[in-house]
Amino acid sequence: MSRKQIYEIGEVPPIGHVPSQMYAQVIRAERFGEPKRAFKVEKVDVPELRPDEALVHVMAAGINFNNVWAALGSPVNVIAARQKAKSDMADFHIGGSDASGIVYAVGRDVKNVKVGDRVVIHCGTWDRDCPAVRAGEDPMYDPSFKIWGYETNWGSFAQFTRVQAHQCMPKAKHLTWEEAAAPTLVGATAYRMLMGWAPHTVRPNDVVLIWGASGGLGSMAIQIVKAEGGIPVGVVGDDRKIDFCMKLGAKGCVNRKKFNHWGMMPHWKDTEAYNKWVAGCRAFGKAIWDIVGERRNPRIVFEHPGEDTVPTSIFVCDTGGMVVICAGTTGYNAVVDLRYLWMRQKRFQGSHFANDEQSYAFNQLVIEGKIDPCLAKTYRFEEIPETHQALYENRAPEGKMVALVGAPKPGLKDIDL
Repeated sequence: MSRKQIYEIGEVPPIGHVPSQMYAQVIRAERFGEPKRAFKVEKVDVPELRPDEALVHVMAAGINFNNVWAALGSPVNVIAARQKAKSDMADFHIGGSDASGIVYAVGRDVKNVKVGDRVVIHCGTWDRDCPAVRAGEDPMYDPSFKIWGYETNWGSFAQFTRVQAHQCMPKAKHLTWEEAAAPTLVGATAYRMLMGWAPHTVRPNDVVLIWGASGGLGSMAIQIVKAEGGIPVGVVGDDRKIDFCMKLGAKGCVNRKKFNHWGMMPHWKDTEAYNKWVAGCRAFGKAIWDIVGERRNPRIVFEHPGEDTVPTSIFVCDTGGMVVICAGTTGYNAVVDLRYLWMRQKRFQGSHFANDEQSYAFNQLVIEGKIDPCLAKTYRFEEIPETHQALYENRAPEGKMVALVGAPKPGLKDIDL
């Protein structure tokens, strides 16, 4: 294959040959709005590497909701935010926070990967020189922590992506490029939620209640709980989703639409409304007992809807248990009956993505074949705007959408170079 300065989509350069330009799905501030118009394929220069970075030729890129936000320019204009912080002065954004690919170049300080390695990429980045990281503390707590491909530029929606080398993890050999690109962001997030908050980690026979069980986070949570010997109980909004969850390992599922007490908890002084709400919580809790087969409350509640569900989650959580939350898709005002929190000594824990240890631990489950990536559909590079439009309009398929970038066709587990 001749060496060129730019290669067409699906055309793989000779190993280690980095062209000067690449194709990318680019967002610019003047196009902020619905994703189908915000993304546009452009030719851009391939980024230069810092000493601790790697350049990965992207085979496939996973689709996540964070780049719907990037396309809208709301709630944060990610381009302006980076320029203000002087972390990246580019006037465009290349998104994408999940990827599989091949390492094509490494910075001078990189020791963990080499050119030719087949990798998947986790999306946690941080400053390796910050005092907290040097002291051995969790980098997730450092102000320098950012989500690659959303808070940083040069994500996976391009032929080449620039990443910190520690983000690169071994690709599972039994997965295709598109399958390998599907689970890491949601899977590592779920892993930290379930395994990162000792002593509230999943133990054998623990009941774990999982909201949004058929979604990206929930489908990973079911499988992690199952792999750790726990009893996953899902919450869904449609009985048609129950079979999908059961096949992943759920003990059973509760259809939330069979209950009507959702929303912010009534004030405790409004006795009639409060008692009606409590009755709804107890009925929901009994539905969990019916699935488990005994009167056992969940030791861990896996939360992300937020405002509509947190009051119930804390109510049904077992004495000494934990509600762990990573989002607020129904809103951010969570009202809690503090009596149940303090008298039953329950824990309400926030969680965000994952560190290296947790990301690699989740990836090991993938390598061992204990995680189904839940690939829903594979798209072409040119269809990346449409995949985000589908998320924006709430019409995405169950499971994870992935777009091929460098992989010449779907179904390939490797490529000859």
